[in-house]
Amino acid sequence: MFISAPSIKISCFSALCICGLLFPASTTFAQYVEHKGNDVTTPLHLLKPAYVTPYGQTKPADIKVSLDRVFKYLDQTTPAQLVDKTTNEVISDLKKANSNSIFKPGDYRLTSYEWGVTYTGMLEVAAATGDKKYLDYTIKRINFLADVVNAYQSYLKTNAGALTPVRSVLDPHALDDAGSIAASMIKAQRTGEIKANLRPIIDNYLNYIMTKEFRLKDGTLARNRPQPNTLWLDDLYMSLPAVVQMGVLTGDTKYFDEAVKQYQLFADRMFNAEKGLYMHGWVQDMDPHPQFHWARANGWGLMTKIELLDALPANHPGRPIILKMLKAHVKGLATLQDGTGFWHQLLDRNDSYLETSATAIYTYCIARAVNKGWLDAKAYGPMALLAWNAVSTKINANGQVEGTCVGTGMGFDPAFYYYRPINVFAAHSYGPVLLAGAETYRMLQQHPFEINDSAVQMYK
Repeated sequence: MFISAPSIKISCFSALCICGLLFPASTTFAQYVEHKGNDVTTPLHLLKPAYVTPYGQTKPADIKVSLDRVFKYLDQTTPAQLVDKTTNEVISDLKKANSNSIFKPGDYRLTSYEWGVTYTGMLEVAAATGDKKYLDYTIKRINFLADVVNAYQSYLKTNAGALTPVRSVLDPHALDDAGSIAASMIKAQRTGEIKANLRPIIDNYLNYIMTKEFRLKDGTLARNRPQPNTLWLDDLYMSLPAVVQMGVLTGDTKYFDEAVKQYQLFADRMFNAEKGLYMHGWVQDMDPHPQFHWARANGWGLMTKIELLDALPANHPGRPIILKMLKAHVKGLATLQDGTGFWHQLLDRNDSYLETSATAIYTYCIARAVNKGWLDAKAYGPMALLAWNAVSTKINANGQVEGTCVGTGMGFDPAFYYYRPINVFAAHSYGPVLLAGAETYRMLQQHPFEINDSAVQMYK
């Protein structure tokens, strides 16, 4: 739909309303609070504002309630079954799987990169809360995927070229196919709960990342879309968590070295040190290069740093580099957090809408960095807690997450990002929400907050 210039302000307001927020981006929140009394008889600084986002109230039990609502929805809408696509009958004997078999349709795809994040999120909630149903969710589905892959490997020996529902596993075509799922599989295997033999699947994924993905001449992982020789910030997460997890799994330092090298190659081209933000995409030979600081892409970049710090050996020479970049990135993000606790779709354009999935990723990353001692709890704990409180308001009664930008390619004009749709079926929010809830749960246990002069304070 084409929009004339006079209607732009209305459209921006509408975009915020669609996100579930009933105020325009320019609204301020100072309030006149009615109270019987005056400056002599009443401590006015303690008057309770009508916060848009819950403030100074969060408890671990509240977080668990929100996470359980999300879990119930996802458990019911992501069946782990194969069915005949003509009859819809369940195929209980996987030896009978054929080219007419599909995964039983649910709300989300079990082999997508978004669901790799979700599997990891389930593992983190289980570890943080002790609730085994979250662990079982991931273990059940990854065991199932491995069994389906094994069945189709046999089927393809006599039916070469046949369609299968696990093409992205057997024959990855992009980093989106490989990295996120591979990382979650390695993490699941490390729990000791996996019964299937995942190693051939993991090796296949890592072989794609390490030897088959397109690269620039200097070895940087790249794509040839939307322009030749393009770097996508998203690809840091679609590759490097799997690479460092392979290092943990095998003990081979080449994986740690490759991950740090790739991160530096991306950051050298894409990090704006003045703003503390990354551009979404970088295209070789584009000059001048427009910079659009898309929120979720910055989230993938931030979460990659967390993944690297979690996995790199304590004595690896790349750790100080990644830690320095983490601090610089979080410092840039901190200046741009909205008063509601959210971040904007385009981070440095506060007339763009407030977006949930990126806010959830930042919540997780900042809280985890606080919990690991990489960031100061006093400085960053309150903003992480505010961000979780904002995210929690987007979990509806059905357990769906609202306000999430749908899958997004790369653009070189602002309208592309401003008008990306949002949808509860955008899979990108569910893993980050689980991760954010798990890490905030931990943070409240390790760094309980107090209210001082009406403000959230963390003292340890």
